[in-house]
Amino acid sequence: MTRRLLRLFLDSSVLVSGIVLPALLVAQSPPVRTMSGLVSGVALSHGIEAFKGIPFAAPPVGKLRWRPPHPPASWQGVRKAGQFGPPCMQPASPERLGPWTRAFLSKLPPSEDCLYLNVWTAGKGTAGLRPVMVWIYGGGFTSGAGSVAIYDGAALARQDVIEVNFNYRVGPFGFLAYPGLTAESPHHSSGNYALLDQIAALRWVQQNIAAFGGNPHNVTIFGQSAGAFSVWLLMQSPLARGLFQKAIIMSGQGVIPVSPAIQHRSLAAAEEVGERFAASLGAHSLAQLRALTAEKIMQGWHGMPPIFDGWVLRAGWHPPHEVLVTNGMVADDIGIGYYGNGPAPAITLQTYKRRLKELCGDNLTTCLKLYPAAGNKHAALALRTALQDRARVSLYKWAARQTSMSPQVYLYYFDRKIPWPQHPEYGVFHSSELPYVFDNLRLLHRPWQPVDWRVADVMSSYWTNFAKTGSPDGSGLPRWPVFESKHLTIMQLGARMEPISVASPARLRFWMGELKIPFGF
Repeated sequence: MTRRLLRLFLDSSVLVSGIVLPALLVAQSPPVRTMSGLVSGVALSHGIEAFKGIPFAAPPVGKLRWRPPHPPASWQGVRKAGQFGPPCMQPASPERLGPWTRAFLSKLPPSEDCLYLNVWTAGKGTAGLRPVMVWIYGGGFTSGAGSVAIYDGAALARQDVIEVNFNYRVGPFGFLAYPGLTAESPHHSSGNYALLDQIAALRWVQQNIAAFGGNPHNVTIFGQSAGAFSVWLLMQSPLARGLFQKAIIMSGQGVIPVSPAIQHRSLAAAEEVGERFAASLGAHSLAQLRALTAEKIMQGWHGMPPIFDGWVLRAGWHPPHEVLVTNGMVADDIGIGYYGNGPAPAITLQTYKRRLKELCGDNLTTCLKLYPAAGNKHAALALRTALQDRARVSLYKWAARQTSMSPQVYLYYFDRKIPWPQHPEYGVFHSSELPYVFDNLRLLHRPWQPVDWRVADVMSSYWTNFAKTGSPDGSGLPRWPVFESKHLTIMQLGARMEPISVASPARLRFWMGELKIPFGF
């Protein structure tokens, strides 16, 4: 019996009329001693134990609102860790038509008391210390939670790794910079509380994961979207040095275009935004801000990226050596695909030419020859191809630069469309690789084909192999070559698994000259 068939046979999760029933809880697991006290989780089917809702920091409320995370309080006795902690404060995520359906959204009510993490392990101390994979969720730095269904770590834990995820502050609670906050900080810093939460979670892993069977010296961080940018920024932060050995960036640095207006935002500029935000709420001092309700603070927030504050992030500073890294994109990523909630707009020949003008500027004539469209029928495909080529070349240029800092770099291009006959317009949308990476197709109600199960099996194996050895390759898997700048290829992940050209020679030459720097921060 193949591993895939064996999993399907043993899996105690079932899908009934589109509703996912959780894996069978076999028994309460024996307690584990953390630095704060004993915790007991639950034993799941086929040897997996889950510990949910473990505090890794004190609740960031009251005087601790907009402060770096403090250590959690210790407790007596055994703390039950069988339920997720609440997500951090964020707007509601109602069910809606769009690519991010129920399995991609948090369903628990949010709270300021939210700094909890979750651990999935295949057992404690029975087979030596296992590699650790720490997941950082996306959500535009305004939403997300470790309790999102698609992030369930049981399937990865079956591949002999330990999976950890956690909540971190988002929105105004995660990124507000304000002169009063800077003044009270011994580091003369404010904002970046989200990154400080992530660093606190990684420190918790260093201090506690061995008790769960994990190796604190073999930690891989991986994240998607805002989580991918978090991974990249943690690679650059002096405060995160030594807390992980490998990194996986999924639809982030080098892939997603970022406006120059928000790149390398200084502390002073962020403080100005914070003062205007506070004034809009009627608060003119730090005391007045901290006296506001969390719901009031959520009003009027328009977002703030991570800040180069001189402490967590230092503008222009890079570590002399960086960790092994995998980086990649999906075929209809942000900047390429459609993400509206209604019918997709038609790409006419006129629209195609206008968009191509935005991409190519004075080189429009060249672009029209490189990406010809005979009429409306071919306009959408021509534009999509141009956007994909541009993103892949940006990713290639990022990798070519990164090889001077990381000993090994791997690139991928994911192009398997989640089966969704009712809504083909979303294509291979931003986040669509997640059910495959986590091997959690069973948690998403779609008409899966045999090829989808194979893709999930291979991709989850690539990710866990990278965590184990620093290379995604493994026995029985299509070979994934390490990046070399002389080889103008990227690993295709989908129905076909093989290296493909970044772009055709003429298109590659054009974008290599047109894109002076890769996308991202």
